[in-house]
Amino acid sequence: MGKEWAELSPDEKREQRFKQWLSPPGVSFPSPQAEKAYKERVTRFTRAFKLQKPDRVPVVLPAMASYAAYYAGTDLRTVMYDYDKMKSAWLIFLKDFEQDMDTFVPPVMVPPGRALEAVDYKLYKWPGHGIAGATTSYQCVEGEYMKADEYDALIKDPSDFWLRTYMPRVFGAFKGFNKLPPWTSFEEIAIQSFISFGMPDIQAGFQALLEAGRESLRWLAAVGEVAVAATAAGFPGIMAGLAKAPFDTLGDTLRGTQGIFRDMFQRPDKLHAAMERIMPLTISSAISSVTLGGAPIVMMPLHKGADGFMSIKQYETFYWPTLKKVIMALVNEGITPILFAEGRYNERLDIIGDFPKGTVAWYFDQTDMFNAKKSLGNKCCLLGNVPTSLLMTGTPQQVKEHCRKLIEVCGKGGGYILAGGASIDTGPAENVRAMMAAAKEYGVYK
Repeated sequence: MGKEWAELSPDEKREQRFKQWLSPPGVSFPSPQAEKAYKERVTRFTRAFKLQKPDRVPVVLPAMASYAAYYAGTDLRTVMYDYDKMKSAWLIFLKDFEQDMDTFVPPVMVPPGRALEAVDYKLYKWPGHGIAGATTSYQCVEGEYMKADEYDALIKDPSDFWLRTYMPRVFGAFKGFNKLPPWTSFEEIAIQSFISFGMPDIQAGFQALLEAGRESLRWLAAVGEVAVAATAAGFPGIMAGLAKAPFDTLGDTLRGTQGIFRDMFQRPDKLHAAMERIMPLTISSAISSVTLGGAPIVMMPLHKGADGFMSIKQYETFYWPTLKKVIMALVNEGITPILFAEGRYNERLDIIGDFPKGTVAWYFDQTDMFNAKKSLGNKCCLLGNVPTSLLMTGTPQQVKEHCRKLIEVCGKGGGYILAGGASIDTGPAENVRAMMAAAKEYGVYK
């Protein structure tokens, strides 16, 4: 009899997850060729994550956001509202790039516009809703959606804070939720807890929530069709879930950049306590997003820890400790975190590599990749960083030459995945294909 999951070591859990990614339960391939291609691609990524030599350097094309929409002749505004056109665009991209991809990302980064409208979402602007035109990407609207004196409320009961304080500020449809009673005061005589649900503005909020839920399911069905088609064609996904650094959870959507950096000086103890409170919730959510059989990978976009945002001492004091705990919790569950270091991390390279060998991947945007290879290459898998500007304005030969240099240095000995520094929405298809051409020509291991 095999061990129970809780009895497995982190290495055993990792191997189990990789095996199930290789042979996903419930997936039916239309042909032996598609199944063979799928397994070859999963094996290629798995060996790179483990710092081993695959058959060649794997490639993640920088087309994870809205590129497929523009490639197919439509735009972000259209695919946010017309799921049939969204599905069609991504299937066109899948067919046209089937010789130029190792992995495929369905339109999970295209939010459903009507669902956002149903709840009057104020944290984002998007084409046709706060942004003129149809081609500009959606934008986050930062603000102090949590006040400086509300740390204690967040720490005491995060769920209650999200429901009765944060949501009424960020979702116009939920403005009445601040009248809801705290559910922690629930007693066996429950009638008083139900009275607020009869209020018109609260009922309207729940009606909006139901509509957003129905719309999101329609969106999910279309995304799911694309994902199934991609897997059946032999393309594995490379991202099962998302997670954030606790500092970024506070800084991005609660306190805002200015607010959280003031807090580092004015209320550091509250900031530390809030990050410690958020940390286990982040871990639990990330682990639950990775189902056995799917890609055993969690993408972690890192925002406010980049060079220039804070000093090394501040990074080591405020940003890194709780982030590292999240990373290690995922590692201990056999999950591979891909840490997307947006911006530059040149000053952090001596800090961020203290992990068991082959358990963590660092995806660099503008960091010096050659120095990253020297500092981290014997510990962590590296991804990146073909510049967005080059992909959008360069020539295929320039892209290919840049990729060659990255492959020759960062790919030496294995443990490297060629990828764009960031995702692109538009750019010549020939430049995107040049990345794969470079990997096939220069990235083959002997």
